[in-house]
Amino acid sequence: QVQMVESGGGLVQAGGSLRLSCTTSELDLDDFAMGWFRQAPGKEREGVSCISHSGRNTYYADSVKGRFTISRDNGKNTVYLQMDSLKPEDTAMYYCTALPRSSYDGCSNPFNYWGQGTQVTVSS
Repeated sequence: QVQMVESGGGLVQAGGSLRLSCTTSELDLDDFAMGWFRQAPGKEREGVSCISHSGRNTYYADSVKGRFTISRDNGKNTVYLQMDSLKPEDTAMYYCTALPRSSYDGCSNPFNYWGQGTQVTVSS
């Protein structure tokens, strides 16, 4: 079972920033589109941001546009989510996920590999 490994979550005040990272030793992420999803208690999981294997194409949910930035460093086999101007409604478990590069369509298609998640909590 391939595991993605997330890090960088934590507790931050509203208006603050966090940077999430995701890597794996089991996949060459050059061959994969990547995504960040989140799930808050009592809510459905939502696609926050996704990026093509090359990094040329990105998708952002409307709720995070202008505040979050997804990026990747294929040389380090790592994907990042820079989260600025955080709001209490951003509080959720954030999951990193991977999809074969040919299937990329923003965050729409089902992703294959998932991490355990990293908790982000934004206090008001």
